Amino acid sequence: MTTLPKNWITEGHIDFEYKKYQLLAYLQETNKHFNAMKLYPVLSDLIDHYHDLKELKSGSSEMDKLFPKTLDSIDFEKGKLNYQSKVSEDGVMKELSLITEFALPKLVSQIEEGRTIYDYVEDQLEFEPVGIVPIYNQEGYILLSREQKKEVHAFRYKSSLLHFAGEKFRSISMWLVGVFQRSLVNTLEKIKMDLVREIKELPNPATWRIHSQLEFPIEETLIPISKRLLLKSVTS
Repeated sequence: MTTLPKNWITEGHIDFEYKKYQLLAYLQETNKHFNAMKLYPVLSDLIDHYHDLKELKSGSSEMDKLFPKTLDSIDFEKGKLNYQSKVSEDGVMKELSLITEFALPKLVSQIEEGRTIYDYVEDQLEFEPVGIVPIYNQEGYILLSREQKKEVHAFRYKSSLLHFAGEKFRSISMWLVGVFQRSLVNTLEKIKMDLVREIKELPNPATWRIHSQLEFPIEETLIPISKRLLLKSVTS
């Protein structure tokens, strides 16, 4: 898809009309993904761009750090390299302000569109345990199915604690371990037992059923939302 570089606002030619075209082309592409009910990584990418622009707007004095620079002189006494910006701040700051003011509401609108789709998809999902959930539920299986499909995608998951800047965050990783055919005989409970026999390192795994009433994309939509649903249960 058409992507937007992290420093798109200061890269290349800093001109309002050019940057406007660049942003609109990107938003048009993200809209195509939303129309196809594909949420990720598009939604998280939009949110990142929004936060970057908000920080840029609130700290306009920091913008100069993003501009390309050339070595101007060397101060041997202080052991310091002096750089000079390759762009003139007169006019550039005005262009950046225009671009930022134009881009922020556009990004907000697209993010809200993504969140509306997210809420809609989540409403179509059934999330419940398969059998009794053991005390240790930091890893196990997710059995993902869709109403109009016979396939059951079995994922193994593992929850981990991440430490960042003195804070603790819980994350979920998921990977596919098999695709089964659902039937009157091959129930979710039987699929769970088949996994237990095949993967012996998890003799009593926590197993969850996630069923979608509609046929949403698995990789771009169902897996990311499943991770968030699972994260709530594992954390609690």
